[in-house]
Amino acid sequence: MIRDGYVARWLGRDFEASPGADGEVRLYTPDPTEGFEELRPGRYRRIVPASEVEELRYVRTACTWRGEPFVVVGEHESWVRVEYTGGRAPVAERLGLDRIDHGVWQAWAPRAEVEDVHQEFV
Repeated sequence: MIRDGYVARWLGRDFEASPGADGEVRLYTPDPTEGFEELRPGRYRRIVPASEVEELRYVRTACTWRGEPFVVVGEHESWVRVEYTGGRAPVAERLGLDRIDHGVWQAWAPRAEVEDVHQEFV
């Protein structure tokens, strides 16, 4: 599972989350859950005060491709969109990555070539 976003622990359970500037945190779950409103099939939301959230962290999916460090930023069928995190332009160029912005290099990689897929909390 590719994850990239906030995770909040509320009442001892982890939820996909979106912190707001208003001092509230929006919690999301794919399952019908008491106190959550259905936004659409498979998507339920509850808004809670930030003070009730036990922990709020950012999680992303990291991996290795062609021996270099990447984060996964997307997926489609048997491909994953990876972004180079090694910070060395000559390496990015050698790998044939697409330059998206200054210091931002990405590529579509065959899922079978991507190794050490894991989640990191930052």
